[in-house]
Amino acid sequence: MSQSYAASRRRFLQGAAALPAAAAAAQPLLPTVPFAKTRVTRLIIGSNPLYGYSHFNAILNRCMQEWMTQDQRIKVLKRCEQVGINTWQVHYTSETMADFRRYRDEGGTMNLLILGHGEMMKDPSLIKEAAKLKPLGIAHHGNLTDDRFRAGQMDLVRDFYRRVQDAGILGGISTHNPAVVDFVEGKGWDNDYYMTCMYRVSRTVEETRKEFGEAPLGEPYFEKDPERMVKMIRQTKKTCFAFKLFGAGRTIHSTAAVERALRFALTNIKPGDAVIVGMWPKFKDEPLENASLVRKILAT
Repeated sequence: MSQSYAASRRRFLQGAAALPAAAAAAQPLLPTVPFAKTRVTRLIIGSNPLYGYSHFNAILNRCMQEWMTQDQRIKVLKRCEQVGINTWQVHYTSETMADFRRYRDEGGTMNLLILGHGEMMKDPSLIKEAAKLKPLGIAHHGNLTDDRFRAGQMDLVRDFYRRVQDAGILGGISTHNPAVVDFVEGKGWDNDYYMTCMYRVSRTVEETRKEFGEAPLGEPYFEKDPERMVKMIRQTKKTCFAFKLFGAGRTIHSTAAVERALRFALTNIKPGDAVIVGMWPKFKDEPLENASLVRKILAT
């Protein structure tokens, strides 16, 4: 075995073991902002990597799914709580809600933010079922929001979040398109918050070609998209949860790159907003790294 291979293997094994090894090191709560009669940390854990949604390719999806057993997901959630994160944002399915119930049964205390998903978008009666878990908010799914905006069906988005509000929960709108926020604000709608993607990945091929002259292979990520979204975030007084800060893993090649993306978001959204970050800590303690960077950024 060559020395370089042995060293690489050692680093791999050390990284893979980082999460359980660091589990004993509890950290104070991260800085918080007011939301839903409580306070949420400015760093919130998202859910895509926990359930195999890489937004990259089918191979990475499969890798995420194979590693992220329910036991591993619960371990990740507990680790996030230990490093000072107090809120989990997750899409609504029977699997995710089962995970949340187990997490709570095992003593987990993080708040819950739900993204309407799948069956809930077809069957609004599930809103009342989800409300039994006492989430802080339930948002209309971003891809469907963008589809409905494109089709001139935004009244369906308003109907959804109002059903959420009728259930006694804050009702939000998730979107990848800054024009959606501009439209809703212009109409003076009474949604309680937004989930705002830093990259407009819901552009159709035709829209991308019209805007840029050509289309990428796969989801479109363009370098100026974050600037376009934060401009709109600052124009609304409502709480915004910015997500997909790293372009679904496209900008995480170094700790410095992760810090740059976090710093851009946290210094360009409003002081009362927060960021949602997906985590897949197979190779390093991502919850600790992300929390440490957020502390550093907010302290300067």
